[in-house]
Amino acid sequence: MSGKDKIRFGIIGSGGIARRFALSMQHTENACVSAVWGRNEATVAALAEAGNAEVCLTLDALFDRCDAVYIATLPDTHEPFALAALEARKPVLCEKPLMRSSEELDRVLVAARENNQLFMEAMKPPFFPLHRSLREHLEKDPIGNVQYVQSGYCDARVSQYHPSWRADLHGGALQGIGVYQAWLAVEWLGPASSIATIGRMQNGVDAFAFVQVEHQRGFSQLHCGMGLSSPGEATLCAEGGHVSLHAPWWNPVRATIRYKDGRTVTLDEPFAGGGLQYEVDHFCQLLRTDMKMSPVLTHTISRDVMHILDAARAQVMASQLHRG
Repeated sequence: MSGKDKIRFGIIGSGGIARRFALSMQHTENACVSAVWGRNEATVAALAEAGNAEVCLTLDALFDRCDAVYIATLPDTHEPFALAALEARKPVLCEKPLMRSSEELDRVLVAARENNQLFMEAMKPPFFPLHRSLREHLEKDPIGNVQYVQSGYCDARVSQYHPSWRADLHGGALQGIGVYQAWLAVEWLGPASSIATIGRMQNGVDAFAFVQVEHQRGFSQLHCGMGLSSPGEATLCAEGGHVSLHAPWWNPVRATIRYKDGRTVTLDEPFAGGGLQYEVDHFCQLLRTDMKMSPVLTHTISRDVMHILDAARAQVMASQLHRG
C-alpha cells in the first residue's frame, strides 16, 4: 500500500459513533470511507451519503470495497463481525468495549494472528493531542511514577430507550462508560492483581459501579453510572505532584500539573472535528508499516481492560443476587 494512497474504510454499523467516525475523516489525509453496511436501511443510506461512500447489501460486498474495516456496532455483535472481517483478510479497528468478555476477545486475537491481520481497539484518548503532550511534558519535567489513579463519570442523561439499558444488547455502565476508566488505570498502573467492586443492577444491567483495583504499579478507584451525574474528571498521583485531567477527560483538551515544589503547569490542546481521526491516523501508519499490533494500545492492554470489566460486572451481579 502506497504511503500516498488513502486507506479505504468499510464501516459496519450506522449509529452515532459511525457518523462521528465519518465526520472525522474530513480531518485526515490518510483515510476515507468507501463502503457502509448495516441493518438499518435509512441510517446506512444517510451515512453513506454523508461519507460519499457506497451502500453495501452484504458483508462480502463491503469487504470487496475496502482496505480496512471499522466495527461501529454494539458489543453484542463485535465478535462475529470481527471474525468475519479477519477471515476475509481485512485489518480491523473495533469500537470499545471490544467484546462482551475476555473469552470472546481471546478468540478474535487468535483469528487476527492466524490470518496475519492488524487488529486494534478504537480507544481514542491515548491518541488525542492532549494525552501525547502530557506524556511528552512528563518525560521532560517528571512528577515521578504514577501510583494512584482516580477516575469516573456518571451520565444522568442516558435515555431509558438507550441500548445501555438493555441486557440483551450487553448494556450497562461498565461497558459503556467504565471502559474508559479501566483503560486509564491500566495505561498508567499496569494490569490488575486484585479487584473489588460494589454497585447496583437495574433493568438487568449494571447501572452503577464503584471499582477499587490493585495494579502492578499502584492503586486505582474508578466509578461509572447511569441515572446519576458526576463531573468526569481524572487524577494521576505521584510522589512529585499530581495531574488533573479536566472534564470530559476521555475527550481530553486540558490538563493541570501541580508539582510538590509549588509550580503549576497547564496544558491546553484543543482537538479538531470528531476527534477520531487521531486513532485513524495511528491505525493507518501501522498498516503502512505492516504492523499487526499497536505499540501504544497493545493487545495486552486491551486484555487487561477487559479483565477489569469482566470482574467488576460479575461482582456487581453477584452482590445483587446476594441482596436478593
